[in-house]
Amino acid sequence: MHSTLQRAFTNRRVLKVISGLNNFDAASVAATVKAAELGGATFVDIAADAALVQLARSLTNLPICVSAVEPDKFVQAVAAGADLIEIGNFDSFYAQGRRFEAPEVLALTKQTRALFPEITLSVTVPHILELDRQVQLAEELVKAGADIIQTEGGTSSNPVHPGTLGLIEKAAPTLAAAFEISRVVSVPVLCASGISNVTAPLAIAAGAAGVGVGSAINQLNSEIAMIAAVRGLVEALATSRVLTQK
Repeated sequence: MHSTLQRAFTNRRVLKVISGLNNFDAASVAATVKAAELGGATFVDIAADAALVQLARSLTNLPICVSAVEPDKFVQAVAAGADLIEIGNFDSFYAQGRRFEAPEVLALTKQTRALFPEITLSVTVPHILELDRQVQLAEELVKAGADIIQTEGGTSSNPVHPGTLGLIEKAAPTLAAAFEISRVVSVPVLCASGISNVTAPLAIAAGAAGVGVGSAINQLNSEIAMIAAVRGLVEALATSRVLTQK
């Protein structure tokens, strides 16, 4: 694992900024990567595309993760310089009615690990599974070679309250999964999907080593606002570490 990533995971204050698995718009990806760099994120997560990897590398020294759900998509992205790979960020597919069941995710993990025996591999556990099945799958994924397990769930929650309470409701599925999974796997767990600066500290308290945040940053309409959102999350994670050490 990349040395700066290793330290961040050990310190349990990882912030991954996600531009989107199906986002191939160079200007949008560039804005997200620049905000991650200037805001102090740990690493960035972009679509598995060689040109985007080269673009990101020209803008940042942060580790670059590429996401896909087809193992062969990783080949050119890794050759272009991606530091780690992610099977997941499934959120954009759910809206199309595409489901990812446990056997498929496990098979994708085995295929990807066979293609890339050494690279750091993160795998998302689909939130559509019952919680006990998510835990079981996480254990199977680690045995198959996953170095990081990511949880999700923001797209399945429908907050009924505004403000802080609504943010906690939105994050509940991914927080619950992180709590259960982090107790049974030996690898770091990353909480993603529906996370905000309100719930990032809760993710750490639940057992996660960090958070992945996409739409809370990449849907903002100005670079200044995006950088401020990243910095707010970095500060929230720093606060959470102080609290968990007390």
